[in-house]
Amino acid sequence: MNYSVNLLRRFTIHALDGELGKVVDFYFDDASWHVRYLVVDTGSWLPGRKVLISAAQLGHWDEIHHSIAVALTQDQVRNSPDVDTAMPVSRQHEEELHRHYGWPFYWTGMMGLGSDYDYWTPPDPTLMKHLPLGGDPHLRSAREIEGYAVHAVDGDIGHVEDFIVEDDEWHIAYLVAKTRNWLPGRHVLLVPEWVERFDWDSSEVAIRQTCDEVLHSPELVT
Repeated sequence: MNYSVNLLRRFTIHALDGELGKVVDFYFDDASWHVRYLVVDTGSWLPGRKVLISAAQLGHWDEIHHSIAVALTQDQVRNSPDVDTAMPVSRQHEEELHRHYGWPFYWTGMMGLGSDYDYWTPPDPTLMKHLPLGGDPHLRSAREIEGYAVHAVDGDIGHVEDFIVEDDEWHIAYLVAKTRNWLPGRHVLLVPEWVERFDWDSSEVAIRQTCDEVLHSPELVT
């Protein structure tokens, strides 16, 4: 099924022995458009922590009660490596996180690969030293990009307001753009393949389509 990221922020993550907290953000790969992690605010049971939960490890969904199960315990989460979600997540931090939980690595031993949800044994440790120590250049926060201006090849469209996620493979199916004064009251769906680049300095998204092509793109129905 397809879900709005804004809707998913209402969901609670439940461990095997209790509630972990509320979903507050998502990290996705802007090359493959796979959602890699949910950011969960652990609330009162573990104050001051926001933890990363691999999207590929999520279990049963309860849409009535807005909850998602995950096969972890609260102790596992309490003792997990502390990752500052306000900063770029380094591959080193990801490796520590995956080793702690026993999650397979989603990346390969070569930089620039690993664009699919292929799960296999960890890469050769001799190759790990070639991986970047800084933030993954493709790992992006959905919350950060919401509000980015969207520019077509011949004009301004509006701004990113939401994302639509397909939950079978945790893939971003659409960006939702609010068209502001150009098409008042409309929310149009932009396919990820249209995105030419993100400009992180100016908070903008450039797409390869014209305004007319966006005009005829599907509209979000709520």
